[in-house]
Amino acid sequence: MHPNDGFRELDRQECLRLMARTPVGRIVHTRHALPAVLPVNFALDDGGAVLLRTAAASELVRAVDDVVVAFETDEVDAAAQSGWSVVVTGRATVVTDPAEHARLCRVGPRSWAPSPEEVFVRIEPELITGREIVGGRTLYGTLLPR
Repeated sequence: MHPNDGFRELDRQECLRLMARTPVGRIVHTRHALPAVLPVNFALDDGGAVLLRTAAASELVRAVDDVVVAFETDEVDAAAQSGWSVVVTGRATVVTDPAEHARLCRVGPRSWAPSPEEVFVRIEPELITGREIVGGRTLYGTLLPR
């Protein structure tokens, strides 16, 4: 973020707090050498890891296993001209440990499109960044034109 862009930078704890209240985000990965963005439901695990639950045979699983990806979630109020966005960057891995898989079946996210055979994808956060704009005002209190 540029220091004069009018947005307030969010610290890691603010980012995690905001993410915890939002059920849907977007995973950004590479598909056929091009950027791909896919909306997904998610949950946060210990340490801020992002957890996805999807079909074991999905194209997403093949594309992101052991690859660095970005994950973005946000909340926007267009009428109030306010909102925030958080981006998590890190390596995605398919959870293969049976005990960990069983734990995540109890506490992890539920798939919005259930499949007979599901796996969990964990994105370990190497970098978490966020920004916020409030009420149509810049960081400097200048009222933006409507």
